[in-house]
Amino acid sequence: MKKDADILFDGGIRRGTDVVKALALGANFVFIGKPAMWGLHYKGTEGVKEVLEVLNEELKLAMVLTDCMEIK
Repeated sequence: MKKDADILFDGGIRRGTDVVKALALGANFVFIGKPAMWGLHYKGTEGVKEVLEVLNEELKLAMVLTDCMEIK
């Protein structure tokens, strides 16, 4: 099936499992604005880096638990 447009998912992403759900529903891109803002408020750019690291680890764990090897 050919897609005419990309699907962008923005809003409600708080954990790595949320990213997996959005991708499973057909999203091509997932935005994580609010968690990044929390990290920025907490500890500046270092806080954003920490938030992204946690989100990435949660995403990896969710992928392992769902037996997903790669994101296409």
